[in-house]
Amino acid sequence: MSTFFIENFGCRATEADAAAIRCALLARGFVSEPDAARADVVVLNTCTVTAAADSQAREAVRKIYRANPAASIVVTGCYAQRAPEELAALDGVACVVGNSHQADLPALLSTLAAPRSPVSPCSDFVPSHQLAAEPMSLLHGPAKILTGNIFAHTMLPLVSAGQVESDRTRPILKIQDGCNNRCSYCVIPFVRGRSRSLPPDAVVDGVRTLVASGAREIVLSGINLGAYGRDLVPRAGLRSVVQRILAETSLEQLRFSSIEPQDVTEDFVALAASSDRIAPHFHIPLQSASDHILRAMHRWYRAAHYAQRLNLIRRFMPHAAIGADLIVGFPGESEADFQATVEFIEHQPFTYLHVFSFSERPGTEAEKLGQRVPAITIRQRARYLRALGQQKTAAFRASQAGRVVRALTLARSGDNCTEALTGDYLKVRIAGRLPANHWLDVPIASGERAIVEPSRCA
Repeated sequence: MSTFFIENFGCRATEADAAAIRCALLARGFVSEPDAARADVVVLNTCTVTAAADSQAREAVRKIYRANPAASIVVTGCYAQRAPEELAALDGVACVVGNSHQADLPALLSTLAAPRSPVSPCSDFVPSHQLAAEPMSLLHGPAKILTGNIFAHTMLPLVSAGQVESDRTRPILKIQDGCNNRCSYCVIPFVRGRSRSLPPDAVVDGVRTLVASGAREIVLSGINLGAYGRDLVPRAGLRSVVQRILAETSLEQLRFSSIEPQDVTEDFVALAASSDRIAPHFHIPLQSASDHILRAMHRWYRAAHYAQRLNLIRRFMPHAAIGADLIVGFPGESEADFQATVEFIEHQPFTYLHVFSFSERPGTEAEKLGQRVPAITIRQRARYLRALGQQKTAAFRASQAGRVVRALTLARSGDNCTEALTGDYLKVRIAGRLPANHWLDVPIASGERAIVEPSRCA
């Protein structure tokens, strides 16, 4: 009986892809092994959004090969699509499978390590995708490489029944993939292809399957989630599919992953505010608050437009969590540009920040830009923004202190306590070791490490 281990890197979309791969392997008779050092097959599902992500994947290959030289190491995901030869050259790599051929991965792994007996079906659901068949290409060397035209890449659903596992109390439902935007710093359109959407009926069926499996919260995910449905005939939209989920399923809480500013419309925010089944949480990429840098990034909005979206959310949903992505050190970012971003963040109602240092990505327009920001300056600016983000989080938590809110228990626990997540994206620590995937009414404490007593359990 062949065993497998999957290590995932990157965003919610790669998490969704990893879950889809896991489902397919279990259905083919593979057995999940919690330790890469003992698995017959190790799948690394990679990210390539930064050079650090690439380096992390390469180091993972080396570490696994040292610990388990007999394993078949298979590398897939965005880095595998972008630079398969780099990965194929690493010791221990048996196969490199790009996003274009990820749907072929389970069959390929069956040939690497044939399983002998079936196991229980997978307990998660994530839309997967497939490329119209292209011939497999082989490079000189031991590793097979499967990549192809990512722009022909289409989505297909992968549905499995069963119980939601303890580490998947908030399963991800990927309903959109790819991106038609061409931000000058971003390599993702080249490794994910054009925007593609799962049909609304399939989305609703996927939600129903997860709910039947025990899911109480589902995270809707996509590379550009707000673009959902624009490629479909007839054309659909994120707002309409959310309305169908609310009307046609018994899902208790729906949460959105990242949504671009242009898609945070008054109609959409009003819909989110109208239902207590939608988590009051928006993650809206900002990247910079300097209009000069936003133009160079090919971001369509300006700081004033973005601020209007935040004001809209606060008007409809005063207690909502609002997070943002920021890129520090984009070529040409002056001290004045950086200070514009700092002042913007200080004056806007953010509750947390994800800060990234600019990373040159091969093939992007930003790769060719001059006026590089010194590395030491990038580190200093990133450190400053991360500290500012921590201050914003602490201020938001303090502003919510004393409120009793509903939270979903997570699988992680320690120090005789259980972690739970509120709708507005605050982590709370609850006294005692409680089962995952249960609702609790809990008071918010101002300190992140404070331990609270639940007032009610559902």
